[in-house]
Amino acid sequence: MAEIGKDIHKAAELLKRGKLVAIPTETVYGLAANAFNPEAVLNVFEAKERPHFDPLIVHSSTAQWVKQHVAETSPMAQILMDEFWPGPLTLVLPKKPIVPDVVTSGLDSVAVRVPSHPMTQDLLRMLDFPLAAPSANPFGYVSPTTAQHVQDQLGDKIDYILDGGPTTVGLESTIIGFEEGKPVVFRLGGLSIDVIEEVIGKVELSLNQSSDPKAPGMLKSHYAPGKPLYFGNPGEMITDFEGKRIGFLGFMTRLEFLPPKQQLILSPHGDLHEAAVNLFAFMREFEKFPVDLILAEKLPDIGLGRAINDRLRRASVIP
Repeated sequence: MAEIGKDIHKAAELLKRGKLVAIPTETVYGLAANAFNPEAVLNVFEAKERPHFDPLIVHSSTAQWVKQHVAETSPMAQILMDEFWPGPLTLVLPKKPIVPDVVTSGLDSVAVRVPSHPMTQDLLRMLDFPLAAPSANPFGYVSPTTAQHVQDQLGDKIDYILDGGPTTVGLESTIIGFEEGKPVVFRLGGLSIDVIEEVIGKVELSLNQSSDPKAPGMLKSHYAPGKPLYFGNPGEMITDFEGKRIGFLGFMTRLEFLPPKQQLILSPHGDLHEAAVNLFAFMREFEKFPVDLILAEKLPDIGLGRAINDRLRRASVIP
């Protein structure tokens, strides 16, 4: 199994040698490799068993460093960088040739981000290359929000896990690209659409691709827990599962007709941020529960609730 520690210098040395290191970000833990080393990037795909047509996000320490490997930034992209970086926002921009095609799955654009986690910021400043870092979990499974989550699923395939504590956002970054100069959201995430639209005005949504996605995290089925999950109205769905042991993933309140020990509540106080932070950890927790399946309640479709619903919908047996 991989060593878990807080040695940033060790993590940097391993990355310089082309090794894989799990890193903490404010969103989820990432599986990082030198983005300019094609062989190291291929090892990321292999460790995750991730399809090569699903591009990766490149992480840098500052917007200025990002500009060294993207071909251009539009005025609107610059506004978003100034307002939301470092933070849970990824931008899809035209790439320079220095970015290997394996990172972008052959696309002429690259997904770029500046994470805000202080430990990963320190790590990135030690390196003379950015990091390609998708979530540190097997492809299609629940994203990790602690170092132990990474160890449980990928510990035998990576060289070091940099432990930065539990993540503070709990959802992957929101991804925005530009089509004919207009901003398009390719993935809902830890930065809500409402907040973005306050800065740049109305944005379009282009989510869920079955193949050849334009950006990371667009595949329709994703984020699956270890047990079948059904998303929607639990009161209506429960009649379909007579005789089954049912787990319930709710927003604020428990179901009276199920034992409390089979239920997890994302935020008893109705806080969408708290719900986002707890989402992936709770989905993992159900693997330990004596239940056959999970019924997941739809959250209010506002703010971060939209991103949480998106993850639950794609984790569902019937997305």
